Amino acid sequence: MASNTSKTARASVRAGQGSGGALSVLGEFKYLIPLADGRYAYVRNLTNGKTTHLATGSDAFVEEIRVLTAAGHGAKIRAELSALETSNPGHGWAATEKRLAEAGVFEG
Repeated sequence: MASNTSKTARASVRAGQGSGGALSVLGEFKYLIPLADGRYAYVRNLTNGKTTHLATGSDAFVEEIRVLTAAGHGAKIRAELSALETSNPGHGWAATEKRLAEAGVFEG
């Protein structure tokens, strides 16, 4: 069966896994892999094992983060957003986090 995931997505996921598998090194698991100066990102979903390519300004991105937050990963995602803003201040990660917060993604 052919994979619907692109070669680049698979390579990004492998690169983000570090020395072990994603499940065995949860401290190093990255949920967001930024692309195109923060306009897009690969979102790695631990709950279903899929990596999706989404525009950070899209409703689909908000819903994907909402699913991860509901599964208990909200604090880690917020920390990643802060780290991305610190390392790439011109990419708009603070605005992305604000948009997610305004949508109520991190509540509850």
